[in-house]
Amino acid sequence: MTVTGHGKGSIYLTILVAMVLAIIPLPPALDSFRPDWVMLVVIYWVLALPHRVNVGSAWLAGLLLDMLLGSTLGVRALALAIMAYVVASQFQKIRNFSVWQQALVMGCVSLLGQLVIFWAEHLFSVAFLHYRLFWTSLTTCLVWPWVYLTLRRIRRRYHIR
Repeated sequence: MTVTGHGKGSIYLTILVAMVLAIIPLPPALDSFRPDWVMLVVIYWVLALPHRVNVGSAWLAGLLLDMLLGSTLGVRALALAIMAYVVASQFQKIRNFSVWQQALVMGCVSLLGQLVIFWAEHLFSVAFLHYRLFWTSLTTCLVWPWVYLTLRRIRRRYHIR
C-alpha cells in the first residue's frame, strides 16, 4: 500500500530536518566539519524516487536554504540543482553501487557543489577558497551510509513510493 499524502509529508519533513541541521549553531572548531545535510537528504530522495524528487525540488530546497543562511539568493539553489542533475542523470548506475561506493560518489558530488557555491559567490563578491570546503565534502562522504540507511528505513516504514 502506498501512502501518498503521508509519503510527501515524510519527504518534506526529512528535508526540513536536514535544513535545521544545516543552520544549527556549532562551535567554530566543529563548523568546518559540518556535513552537507540538505544535499545528502535531497540526493537520497533523487536516487530513491526520481519521479517524486527531482532537479526542481532540489532547486527549491536550495533556495530555501539560501534564505535560511542569509547567503546570496540562488547560489545554493544552483549548486543543489546541479548536484541533483548529475545524480539523477546517473541514478540507475549509482543505485547499483554499494553504500561505500555511493559514499565516495556523494563526497565527489558534495565537492562539486562546494566548488559551484565558491564560484557563484566569487562572481558576486569577494570569496576565498577555504580548506573548509574539503572537510565538508569528507564528512559528507563519511555520514552518507548513516543517512542512506536512516532514510531507507523511513521510506520502507511509511511505504513511500
